Amino acid sequence: MPVSSAAVLQNGHEALGISLCDSGIGLDLTRGLEIWTYLQFLTDTNCENFQSNYSDNWLEIVAGYGVGKVDLTGQICLSHFARDLLLFNLKPYKKIGYILKLEIIFPAGKELSERTSNHAFGVVDGLAVIGMQAEVQDSASPDQLQQTISLLKSISKQPKFDGSLTFVIGQNGLDIASSKGLDIDFVIKTGNWLGPLIVAAAKEKIKKLLLWGYHGKLVKLAGGIFHTHHHLADGRIEILIALAVKEGIPLELIKSLSEKNSLESAFLFLQEKSPQLANRLWSRLAKEIELKTTHYVKRYVVSSTIEIGVVLFDRKRKLRWAGPIGLQRINSLDLTLEV
Repeated sequence: MPVSSAAVLQNGHEALGISLCDSGIGLDLTRGLEIWTYLQFLTDTNCENFQSNYSDNWLEIVAGYGVGKVDLTGQICLSHFARDLLLFNLKPYKKIGYILKLEIIFPAGKELSERTSNHAFGVVDGLAVIGMQAEVQDSASPDQLQQTISLLKSISKQPKFDGSLTFVIGQNGLDIASSKGLDIDFVIKTGNWLGPLIVAAAKEKIKKLLLWGYHGKLVKLAGGIFHTHHHLADGRIEILIALAVKEGIPLELIKSLSEKNSLESAFLFLQEKSPQLANRLWSRLAKEIELKTTHYVKRYVVSSTIEIGVVLFDRKRKLRWAGPIGLQRINSLDLTLEV
C-alpha cells in the first residue's frame, strides 16, 4: 500500500501516516480519498477517556475528523474485518506498559458522506470504515448482474415459490426487509443493474415484484435511469423538481428544492414547510417509479403481466411511502407506512 507521507513525532512516541484510497476498478466516490492515521503510545492512565467500542487491552481505535460514528453511541463505525486487519498489522508494535491509540482521519469524509446513504445506517459525521473483505465487490460489474440473474432463475424454479419476489436495494434494504418479516428466501439484494434485473424477472414469469429501497436510490427510476450507479447518471434533484411541477407544488418551494444538494435535505426542507406537501410529493415519486418501471419492462417483454410495486424508506429506516401497487403488497404483509 503506497504511503504518500509519513513522520515520526515526539521522539518515537507518535507517528502520522497519509495515504490515498485506491478502490481498484470500482468507480467509487472514495477513489483518491486522503486517509490519515495518527498513532500514539500512551500509558494506561492516559486512556481513561477514550471513546472507542474496540479495545484489545493494548489497542484503542477512535474516529477522527470525517470518520463515521454510530449515531446512538458516538463510537467509531468500524467493521470486524477492518478491526481485525488493524489488529494484525499493529500487533508487532505492542509495548509492555503502553496502550496504542490509533486515530483514523478522513479530511474530506464529512463532505463526501453527504452524498451517501450513511444516515440510513445510523452513521453520522463521516464515512464509515466498513470493509468486509480484501477484494472490492463491484455492484456495477456485468459479473454481478449475471450472478443475480442466476439467483433469480434459481428462486423462480423452487417448488414453494408463489410468484412474488422482492428486490431490495443494498445491504440496508436487506436488513430492513428482514426486520419487517419478509420471507428472505424470496428476497434478492440487487446492485445497480436494476433495469436488466427487472426485465429478467418479467421473462421468468414473476407475477409480483416489489422494489424495496432507500428513496435516494430508487428516485432515479422515476426519471428513466435504470442503471443507478452514480458515475453513469444522477439527476435526482432534477427528477424531484419535475415531479414537484406535476404535483402542483408552489413555485417558491420548488426553487428552494432545486438548491438542495441531496434528496434527503430536500425532503427535510419541504417537511418543515408543509408535511402534507412533502407526503404528496414523495408518494407521487413512489407512484411514478411504479409507472416508469412497468413501461420499461413493456419495451422488452411486450406480453408481460408482471405487477411492480414500490416501497420507499427514509434515512431513519422507516417505511414512509409506497405506490398504489406497493401499498397493496405491504398491506397484504400486515405492514403499515410510518409517519
